[in-house]
Amino acid sequence: MTTVATAAEIRMGLALEPSSIDPHYHNLGPNNAFSAHIFDPLVAMDENQRLIPGLAESWKPISDTVWEFKLRRDVKWHDGSPFTADDVMFTFERAPNVPNSPSSFGLYVKGKKVEKVDDYTVRFSTEKPYPLMANDLSGIYIVSKKAAEGASTGDFNSGKAAVGTGPYKFIEWVPGDRIILERNPDYWGEKAKFDKVTIKPIKSDPTRVAALLAGDVDFIDQVPTADIERLKKDANINLSQGVSNRIIYLHLDQFREKSPFVTGTDKNPLLDVRVRKAISKAINREAIVERVMEGVAIPAGQLLPDTFFGVSPNLKAEKYDVKGAKQLLADAGYPNGFGLTIHGPNGRYINDAEIAQAVAQMLTRVGIETKVETLPPSVFFSRASSGGPDKTPEFSLVLVGWGSGTGEASSPLKSLLATYNRDAGMGASNRGRYSSPETDKLLGEALATVDDAKRAELLAAATDQAIGKDQGIIPLHYQVNTWAGRKPWKYTPRTDERTVAMEVHQ
Repeated sequence: MTTVATAAEIRMGLALEPSSIDPHYHNLGPNNAFSAHIFDPLVAMDENQRLIPGLAESWKPISDTVWEFKLRRDVKWHDGSPFTADDVMFTFERAPNVPNSPSSFGLYVKGKKVEKVDDYTVRFSTEKPYPLMANDLSGIYIVSKKAAEGASTGDFNSGKAAVGTGPYKFIEWVPGDRIILERNPDYWGEKAKFDKVTIKPIKSDPTRVAALLAGDVDFIDQVPTADIERLKKDANINLSQGVSNRIIYLHLDQFREKSPFVTGTDKNPLLDVRVRKAISKAINREAIVERVMEGVAIPAGQLLPDTFFGVSPNLKAEKYDVKGAKQLLADAGYPNGFGLTIHGPNGRYINDAEIAQAVAQMLTRVGIETKVETLPPSVFFSRASSGGPDKTPEFSLVLVGWGSGTGEASSPLKSLLATYNRDAGMGASNRGRYSSPETDKLLGEALATVDDAKRAELLAAATDQAIGKDQGIIPLHYQVNTWAGRKPWKYTPRTDERTVAMEVHQ
């Protein structure tokens, strides 16, 4: 029998389930979103990814290479013990060293030393000036030394070590079925709205929507674009929408003389910037947004929408220009085009397989006969990153997406367009292996510049070089996310795409 939700409980049907309750096990969107219910970072982010105090009430640089963080004194763990600097020291030792982590939190810790000054003061130091210290620390949830010392990921999953400082306490996780949380009455920040939160993973889009309409859940995320207009007309449903930090884009093979999924030529035409720009001009972004995304996306010309820090004022979405695309192909020596295969995931991003099909049809119209192969995300990402010889990227042209975890332009520049260097942690997701000394130089200067205005200029200049001049990647659109709640429930959209009970409101 369907029950009516009150502030006593919210039942959320989510498309993705965390792979663990351990906040340091897997650096993955669903995991990081879920952890926010139970744990807090030193520095938090609001719905627009602006930095706000978390367990640290303030922070400041005390020299070119040292940042000092003052910790809150009124915070208690869910077991009643006090939060202190010892928990911070323990967390930064544990976070990068969790056994069997599929995606480590080491990138936030690497190159930093942490020092306890007193019970409520810690200092982080780096060899060189590092302006993104607070951004990095927002990516790590602090755990209790008392509860987590010697604990395994399994101990977090069972609840034994899942002792946080967050607005909700962990009660139960039955993988594939439910996660149960209850209000933390002693939370140091804004009190939780619900006595109980039940999270139900519902992967299937139609099943998730049906559960909402039937009243089996009160709220869902990742509303399918095909259902948005219908739900707008339903008197019992509230929809909430917001632009995210996620760009959907194309990587192009720029490191092999002969690319494995290019046909009709012995060369790799994607090495030629004229060909890369021809592909960009051949794509009708407005049509993709209107017909494939049901109007729920924004054509993209760079790495982040205009409202984010460090974007370029010079780059707009490329205009659809078939004649210009054909001319560039002819200028590059391919008047009759060539053959190509686009690879992409099927089910990772909104309508990803349909977007790949649309791009292929558009490229074929200008003479680049394009096939499509989409794969389950777990298979696709492994092959796209390291499925080739010597663990090089396997494919010639890939459709992927990237969300900026730091809420500014250095995150995608470092991961997608910096020269690949595993030891330095640069270009980690650069699956086209684009490489430019000028881009690397501008990005390096930006990452060592503390002055915000100057750093923003350098990031914009690096983006102008990497995309405007070199077309290192081809931006398609910025993703827009939709949540739906049974009235009276609404959602405050977050640019980081997180779905958390703290943002559900009347």
